[in-house]
Amino acid sequence: MSGRAARIPVLLYHAVMDDPPDWIAEFTVTPRQFADQLDVIRDSGRTPVTISALAAHLAGRAPLPPRPVVLTFDDGFADLPGSTAEALAERAVPATAYLTTGAITPGRRSLLPPAPMMSLDQAKLLEEYGLEVGGHTISHPQLDTLTPSALKRELVESKAVLEDALGHRIDHLAYPHGYNSRAVRTAARAAGYETAVAVRHALSSERDEAYRIARLILRRGHTLADVGAWMRGEGARAAPYNDSLRTVGWRLYRRTRAAVKGPVFAG
Repeated sequence: MSGRAARIPVLLYHAVMDDPPDWIAEFTVTPRQFADQLDVIRDSGRTPVTISALAAHLAGRAPLPPRPVVLTFDDGFADLPGSTAEALAERAVPATAYLTTGAITPGRRSLLPPAPMMSLDQAKLLEEYGLEVGGHTISHPQLDTLTPSALKRELVESKAVLEDALGHRIDHLAYPHGYNSRAVRTAARAAGYETAVAVRHALSSERDEAYRIARLILRRGHTLADVGAWMRGEGARAAPYNDSLRTVGWRLYRRTRAAVKGPVFAG
């Protein structure tokens, strides 16, 4: 892989539903939009793979197909183990689902506002449909604003919950809203994750960072032309690249706010 072909679209979906809660509506696509986007991906000639396949390539263990694409889903909304997983399975499209354990476990709490969510016991159903499962913390906080002990708990406990539910290792993490820092990436590695995905709204690449994999976040206003451009390796910059001064400044502001008000929902 080289040049333009080295650009890898890693798509980030949230809910796929017709009538989402207001707080997640901007990052929701309808089932019709989703089906049309899957058709664009199929017609592009891209080969859908999981984050595990990308991880193996980044680690030098295995090659990727010539034109890969990765579909990921964050949080664990109620559509995921139902109509969304069915749409993927009908097209034989593998994907990776990152689950917020506090939002899907009875009796637990998270910072996510109210929304229809799947349940933890449906995680096995996701795997039956061909999705792999990754961690997305317990409560969905801004990880780069937490104390070291709180950060460790979010990463380690959520991983353990999923491992207990599924009976195998959980190797992959998604940072809530993509928020991360060098300390967060170091903590993710120490917690036993092999990769972590951010957002960055950029194309990934064969040279991307394993603990800051770039993703393209789907918004309700994105068109089929946008998805088609991403499949061609166009329409966004390609990782890896350094954080901008604006990103660094925003992180410092959020850390200061969290020091005063406590953990804040990442969204």
